Amino acid sequence: MIGTISSDIISQKKLLNSIISNVNGNKIKFTSSPLEKLHKAEVELFKIFEEEINSEAPVLLSYNQSAIHKAAKFLTEVIDRSASIGIAGETASGKSTVTLDVIDTIKAFQNKYKLKSLVTRVNTDDYYYDRSEEVKKAGGMSEFAKNYDFDIPEALELDLMYKHIKELLNGRPVMLPKYDMSGTTIRIDEAVPAFPSKVIISEGLFTLTDKIKDAFDFKIYVDIDSKLQKERFFVRAHERGLGNAAHIMYENASNKAEIYIRGCKNEADIVLSGAAERKNYKIFMNKILSVIENIHFSK
Repeated sequence: MIGTISSDIISQKKLLNSIISNVNGNKIKFTSSPLEKLHKAEVELFKIFEEEINSEAPVLLSYNQSAIHKAAKFLTEVIDRSASIGIAGETASGKSTVTLDVIDTIKAFQNKYKLKSLVTRVNTDDYYYDRSEEVKKAGGMSEFAKNYDFDIPEALELDLMYKHIKELLNGRPVMLPKYDMSGTTIRIDEAVPAFPSKVIISEGLFTLTDKIKDAFDFKIYVDIDSKLQKERFFVRAHERGLGNAAHIMYENASNKAEIYIRGCKNEADIVLSGAAERKNYKIFMNKILSVIENIHFSK
């Protein structure tokens, strides 16, 4: 994924590298010219991403440089609308943890500068269909899960999710559903109000599958070692009271991931490590937010 910069700036790659080499660790001063702001934001982001990917324990595993160009446009407000981010990965990969840490970091930045809400979360898991009556008839979640597949895109109402994200991107508030992950499979529709903001962020198993992926400006995949993933899965399965069904569900999740999820990694703009320490996600995110500080808040 690394090595192909967007076509409109490929001729400037050597110039960008030259600028980086002369920064000497200092923050780039942004001028009033929108074009210069865009180019310098791109340089700064490129530097941040390259330093992270070459660090000893990187949060960032790979990236597409065309995403840097697009990110610079959003950060400098060349693109003056909300940005949508979709985060996907296998079960227990750490995608929800990554998402929450990103949200927390953005909110801390928001509070620092006393800004209005900058981020809205749309949780893919909340779009699972309500199957509560079937769970009751089966005698509980453990029995129901033996004959129902949660690990396919058809288990979720992704059309509704796509509609909600587009509404938010168009500046309109929506009422989101809320799904009970404790084992009842109850979904309450129009349960949570969501309002437009600078960043619309979603995460889930199928967030980057064909039916929904075009809703996102930035596609992120969280990758993880299979051994660690399996350990996390069974800890969570125990917490949810899945009992003997956990082993069946894990095998099914792994098989279905091969069909529906792992291929999303190849289309992702950014691949993150699901095994990284949580504090490092926030450190990386704060470096990206520092570009906004240079553009909009530096004196």
